[in-house]
Amino acid sequence: MSQFARPRGMTRRHFLEHLAAASALALPAMSFTGALAAHADDLKKRHKAAILLWMGGGPATIDIWDLKPGAPTGGTFKPIATSGNEQICEHLPLMAKQMEHLAIVRSMSTREADHNRGRYYLHTGYVPNPNIEHPGYGSVISHMLAEQTKQLHLDIPPFVAVGGGSVGPGFLGMTYAPFVVNSDGNVRNLPGMEKGHGEVDADRLAQRMQTLASLEKSFVKQDRGQSAIDHANVLDRTVSLMTSKQMEAFKVSKESEAVRDRYGKNSFGRGCLMARRLVEQGVPFVEVDLNGWDTHSNNFKTLADTKLPELDKAMSALVSDLKERGLLEDTAIIWMGEFGRTPRVNGNSGRDHWARSWSIVLGGAGMKGGIAVGKTNADGTEVETEPYAAQDVMATVCKALGISLDTTFTSRSGRPMKIANGGKVIKELFA
Repeated sequence: MSQFARPRGMTRRHFLEHLAAASALALPAMSFTGALAAHADDLKKRHKAAILLWMGGGPATIDIWDLKPGAPTGGTFKPIATSGNEQICEHLPLMAKQMEHLAIVRSMSTREADHNRGRYYLHTGYVPNPNIEHPGYGSVISHMLAEQTKQLHLDIPPFVAVGGGSVGPGFLGMTYAPFVVNSDGNVRNLPGMEKGHGEVDADRLAQRMQTLASLEKSFVKQDRGQSAIDHANVLDRTVSLMTSKQMEAFKVSKESEAVRDRYGKNSFGRGCLMARRLVEQGVPFVEVDLNGWDTHSNNFKTLADTKLPELDKAMSALVSDLKERGLLEDTAIIWMGEFGRTPRVNGNSGRDHWARSWSIVLGGAGMKGGIAVGKTNADGTEVETEPYAAQDVMATVCKALGISLDTTFTSRSGRPMKIANGGKVIKELFA
């Protein structure tokens, strides 16, 4: 059993069932009736935030951000010029116009080439350990920016995951768990917030919640530990959220047809548009998933026909939209998957798992754009410059958001855990 196991009687299934039952009592989201106070609007324009675009499956970055034309490993795609000093794949023409705002880190070198282990490592900066559950990006950043969300009077949970479950809060507790929604704004495990459920009038809601509150107090008094307290806190926030005007931020359908077309009328496009709306509302961390990058076969056709056009439209719209609205200077963008793919093309026109030399993309929040950091050799099989790992990326994002890298968490067993696993900052991004 993990040293951070939940107390007896508090299983994940119990937590979700209890939370789902409570949510069924609450009112569905209401529409905005007016703007927030002027000082809150001003704070939202200046607040720090991060958007993680997670490419589940491990994208072939050698075909996207670090092409090797003419090399035996180079594949079929050609590089094109950008608004920065980098070259990228020809199938990203819209992104090419936005690269002045983003940097490519081409010297990623990690060791985890298994999907689950790589996903955990890139989200936490720690390799998996059976004795401890580390908090992911969203949990760490939303925890560190808690005072900011308090000042904004944010009802929406500070960590929203669109289209995927992300990595959990670990020892930081359920208060900082990902709040999972799909790209249409529906919330998993909370049937009262899904379409088709009837409304409950305010008086009845108040009566039911008063009854539920007494049950919650009794549950906490049974000395169930921190998980029970977190459980009650999440329930309180759920009720606040479900009756909050801020729920409008999830409704991308409120945007004009032109804006929705600009992002792309697909799950990832809607997810990126939702991310912009949530950051604009004051949410400090949003993760948007685009899965399907595990291209062991038909790599080039899959990328050219589906994955890259979808990515190109949504990501370019997000970057330009944040820039136009004055949000990019305070919002970090992270594009990455769990690893890259082999320089060698296999017999099925695919590429396999590869963690030794690959790329990610970072930008916004004061990080330098328009550059490529580091380099790989002529065939992409090795990093030739200083290598960077998952904890270095996390340390860099924390620095960009003004989060002190001297921060040390104390786990519930009393074990000290340094933020970002003590990673080093990618110095080229702050030169």
